[in-house]
Amino acid sequence: MKKVCLLYFLLIALFACSEKKTDSISLNGEIKGLGNDTIYLYGSDRMYDRMDTLIVENDKFSTTLSVDTLVSTILLFSDGTEYPLFLDKGHKIQIKGSAAELSSLQISGNAPNEDLTDFNQELKGLGTPSEKALEEKVENFITKHPSSLANIYLLDKYFVQKPQPNLEQIKQLTDRMTGDLKDRPYMETLLKRIEEEEKVDIGKTAPYFRIRNTEGKDINRSDFKDKYLLIQFWASWDTISREKNAMFRRIYKKEQKNKNFALMGISLDLDREKWLEAVKQDTLKWEQTCEYSGWDGDVAKLFSIHTLPANILISPTGKIEGKNLDEKAIEDKLKEIARKEKEK
Repeated sequence: MKKVCLLYFLLIALFACSEKKTDSISLNGEIKGLGNDTIYLYGSDRMYDRMDTLIVENDKFSTTLSVDTLVSTILLFSDGTEYPLFLDKGHKIQIKGSAAELSSLQISGNAPNEDLTDFNQELKGLGTPSEKALEEKVENFITKHPSSLANIYLLDKYFVQKPQPNLEQIKQLTDRMTGDLKDRPYMETLLKRIEEEEKVDIGKTAPYFRIRNTEGKDINRSDFKDKYLLIQFWASWDTISREKNAMFRRIYKKEQKNKNFALMGISLDLDREKWLEAVKQDTLKWEQTCEYSGWDGDVAKLFSIHTLPANILISPTGKIEGKNLDEKAIEDKLKEIARKEKEK
């Protein structure tokens, strides 16, 4: 009887170990030419909120991971290349590729990884496709794979991460996805962002705002009555913003006597001294303002600013005329404004 009991408990223990092993993820890879290196693995949303390290020896690496559900992660290579990796418990993930083509790995072990691998292989066969051709490929992929987690990555890469994303197009694509995907943290955030940006889309009335300038004086939209107002969002810590300041200096120099146009800077700085120093260094002579709240500033939220630099052109009637305009587009708008004034 004792032997039977002992055998019974051993079987239970073995079964428990087996269950634990099944819940874990086996990750193995071989990337030729990578040699001895380190790859970092981190989550692309809050469903995987940690970072793991993969040690590469002689092009190969392996590890065991654990997750509670299907998650999106990112492989970060030492040269800065990022590549998506989808993980779920019980899966055996195999990664193959070349260090010369880290943006086109072959990953197997579950549906979303294999879906994305197939998609990237199709892209390689296109040579150098146009932006429109890439978008069509993604649209077809989402239509054919409405429940694939790879959809979120492709939507973000080819549609969301644009200077001027087409919100209506993004909404149409999300409508083709299953409810499970829409419930994921990234999608919830994206759909909320679309809702916010629609409120300040071109043609909509600009929200009322009040913000203090370098002298501590409150500035609002009514201070630029009867003028087209170009609001420039920037920050002293953003290198691209600082580079773009040269463009705004040229515009200001040409238009500072234009009674129908005004330029205004809104900084997302946190530190007053660093902001004022940047204003001085970059010779920003037009109206400069700041809330010292970074991305949490009221005005940045009102205008749904999520990337820097950014700009918004507001008409004398308070309508949003343009967003994220380049120098030529701004010049064209100013010519249009001048033409309208002559016709009055």
